[in-house]
Amino acid sequence: MCGKRQVHVVLVGSSINERDQMLFISTDEGSSFQRQPISFTPETLVFHPKEEDKLLAYCKEGRLFASTDLGRKWTLLQERVTKDKVYWSVSGVDVDPDLVHMEMQDTSGGYLYVTCLIQNCSDKMVTAQFLGKIDHNSLLVQDDYIFVKVTTGNRTKHYVSYRRNEFVQMRFPKYSLPKDVQIVSTDENQVFLALQEWYQSDTYNLYQSDPQGVYYSIVLENVRSTKQPEENVLIDILEVRGIKGVFLANQKIDGKVTTLITYNKGRDWEPLAPPATDMNGKPISCKAPDCHLHLHLRWADNPYVSGTVHTKDSAPGLIMGAGNLGSKLVEYKEEMYITSDCGKTWRQVFEEEHHILYLDHGGVIVAIKDTSIPLKILKFSIDEGQTWTVHNFTSTSVFVDGLLSEPGDETLVMTSGSDLRAAKFDFWCIPHRDTSGEKCIMGQERSFRKRKDTAFCIKGKSYTSALTTKPCQCSEKDFNCDYGFERSNMEEKRCFADFWHDPDSPPEDCHLGQTYESSTGYRKVISNMCEGGLNKQQSAKQHSCPLLPPQGLQVGIKGQMLAVAPGDDITFIVHQEQGDTSSTKYQVDLGDGFRAIYQNLTVTDEPIQHRYENPGVYKVTVKAENMAGHDEATMYIQVTVPLQEVHLEVVPIAGRNHEINLTAVVLPTQANLTVFYWWIGDNLRPMLTLQNSLLTRFPETGEVSVTVQASNGRSMVQDTRTVRVYDNFQVIPLSFSTNLDQFNPNIPEWREDIGQVVTKILAKITGVPQESLVTVVKPGLPTTADLYVLPVDSKPAKRSMFVDKRIPAIVQAFNDNNVSFVVRGGLQVLVMLADPNAGYHGAAGGPGVWALAVIFLISIIATGSFILYKFKRKLPGSRNVYAQMHNEKEQEMTSPVNHSEDTQHIIQGEEFIDDDLDSQTLGNHSGVVLSINSRELHSYLTS
Repeated sequence: MCGKRQVHVVLVGSSINERDQMLFISTDEGSSFQRQPISFTPETLVFHPKEEDKLLAYCKEGRLFASTDLGRKWTLLQERVTKDKVYWSVSGVDVDPDLVHMEMQDTSGGYLYVTCLIQNCSDKMVTAQFLGKIDHNSLLVQDDYIFVKVTTGNRTKHYVSYRRNEFVQMRFPKYSLPKDVQIVSTDENQVFLALQEWYQSDTYNLYQSDPQGVYYSIVLENVRSTKQPEENVLIDILEVRGIKGVFLANQKIDGKVTTLITYNKGRDWEPLAPPATDMNGKPISCKAPDCHLHLHLRWADNPYVSGTVHTKDSAPGLIMGAGNLGSKLVEYKEEMYITSDCGKTWRQVFEEEHHILYLDHGGVIVAIKDTSIPLKILKFSIDEGQTWTVHNFTSTSVFVDGLLSEPGDETLVMTSGSDLRAAKFDFWCIPHRDTSGEKCIMGQERSFRKRKDTAFCIKGKSYTSALTTKPCQCSEKDFNCDYGFERSNMEEKRCFADFWHDPDSPPEDCHLGQTYESSTGYRKVISNMCEGGLNKQQSAKQHSCPLLPPQGLQVGIKGQMLAVAPGDDITFIVHQEQGDTSSTKYQVDLGDGFRAIYQNLTVTDEPIQHRYENPGVYKVTVKAENMAGHDEATMYIQVTVPLQEVHLEVVPIAGRNHEINLTAVVLPTQANLTVFYWWIGDNLRPMLTLQNSLLTRFPETGEVSVTVQASNGRSMVQDTRTVRVYDNFQVIPLSFSTNLDQFNPNIPEWREDIGQVVTKILAKITGVPQESLVTVVKPGLPTTADLYVLPVDSKPAKRSMFVDKRIPAIVQAFNDNNVSFVVRGGLQVLVMLADPNAGYHGAAGGPGVWALAVIFLISIIATGSFILYKFKRKLPGSRNVYAQMHNEKEQEMTSPVNHSEDTQHIIQGEEFIDDDLDSQTLGNHSGVVLSINSRELHSYLTS
């Protein structure tokens, strides 16, 4: 980095053990380095443009550090900062040199444009400079301008701030509908940008702005673009350094790419004239208008190589580039051409691409072949490329990474592996002068000094090429089309108004009592210095500014924090897009009883500051009204404390397809307007509710993960639970002795602990495996619980009605008052059946099992009655009844017993089976035989 006094060099690397990061700092132009250990891994270093010891370091994880002593000590400024979206203050525009502009992510995940001082950049000290959130990776701070963009739905709006004034929406032609915008240049009080319109895919259109960067007019269509990795876009537009207003661009029409040049910042474009001869002096058959010179306009990633086109501020008019002759640009052709008169005439110098370095204000041109093989020669010219001298800079071929010149010296630096080699060239003699110049570029006739072709001397450090400047008289070429106008493709090339634009409409800043002129369709090219002559900008139509009604009224909070804490200081900002403001009254209602009336609110320097004391949702309303009309803007602000915790309450056991309740308990309990996101199973799309509960069903058995996220705009918390889903299980309601209620804090953790204690004691007393018992204590008072008795295994049960022996054992344990535990102070708590007279049976099933059992029993009774009626005379007194059925009756008989899926899975856990009911099925496709104990059948019938 070049400082005010000397060159400082800072390198980043690892120590020998590769665990500690090091900064290698040099204050003597790289002759020696000091090692400085650092506790982070910097990805990007940003040096202060004016103060040599100050620099910023960006880390991959989004942390931003600052140093004021060239990297010896570091301070963490901010976290969640966007990479490459950090900028130092701009001299002459920003007041404080220690100001830092940055794009950072807020707690809700959105992105903000903020500034802070490096001495204190905490969350409370950063200042949001744009009203609302901005698009990620959209902040750009460059010269007098700051750019951001905001996307809402499928529409993107671009905003600009000129010299740190209020942000204003950038005005492109109404139906351009930009897909992307790339800033090309911001010097000389004008924005030059490339805009990709809705119908373009691999091209952009070039636009120029007014001095404030607000209104844009098109200057060139269909400039070629190329997408790079990480969504970067390269646009074939290049500003020629050394002479202002000169640009090169590659235009792509119908797949054909041609190179154009402008000398008046886009007002007129023309192709590059082909040379008359080749590099050997032989005539060339390339003639305009069918053949021209075309150049590749590519930048180099390596800072020590020149790219395909090379220009320099200290060498005005000198351009070298790689390209080809023909009707279009050919990708694989990279012959080298040179011009010393800013593109008016060209000469071929090499047949292959070379890296170029200008020394001594272009007095020495160094060229080295662009190749991946080792080299040992370079070429240099001291007569602007007319002749070239070959020089062996090494006896052994080396790989050349690039070219570098020292400030004020003529040095060539190349590297091979870890070797660093340097060769110096000195050309000192008595300087000669020759004066030549190009007439009227950007309204000026400028004269430059050039060394004579026969003179071989160095120009020196103090040499200046410019001699004199003289303004030219203004002509039509010094005027471009105004906003809302386009240039006709007809021969006269006049500017005409677009169908959507009314040239007589007043400007947005037109106030009652003022006057304005209708646009003639022309405006003088920015930075054009012509005087007198033709004035196409002056209009004879004078209008009085009408009283316009307020339109586009907006109200927001500085920093766009729509959720704040009680007691936070809030700054409200009111913005009006159109209409008179000087005669407009603004009625402000902040929703908590505060009301006020303001005059000229949107342009005053006094913002509306307020503080809400109590949590709640407040409606903020601003009404703007004048004699011509009115407008209104509304916003809602949440005043709430940050969420601390959420606890998901759900029964751990659920029946398949049975409705269950999910409840989220949020702390603190007074949190308002919380949104709940419910994630169930593997579903990647959550359900959203404003209530803290949700009713749902689980269609499949097994374990299901349930997660709830609670968000109130300022914070987000979450909790996860697992629910086991079964086809069959038994639920036994429980109660506790009333002395437990005084120890019940009614919190989830306490309920879980009590449930685990009951389960453990019950398993120990009854011998029932603990994994098949789950006790869930319910919220609220009095304290109650549900005991879930789960299937022992997942195997299908026999196709009969069995009785689970675990149930009687569990019921007996409660009836005998054997289930109890001790709480604080030795107080014993007894666990009891909620309804001792409920008559719990031993069938292991879900809530619908008993209904299935009744249906099953009715089926048996009906079948038995039918069999007895049909065969009572043939088999009197027989112990067994045999029924042979026809095929058409088979389904009717077998369905309740054999083919009901619900019945097949009623009973599981064979070690708890009662064999009093002996039922078996023996059948084939021709019929069914039922064997039923007659005594039991008689008992069923009589009952």
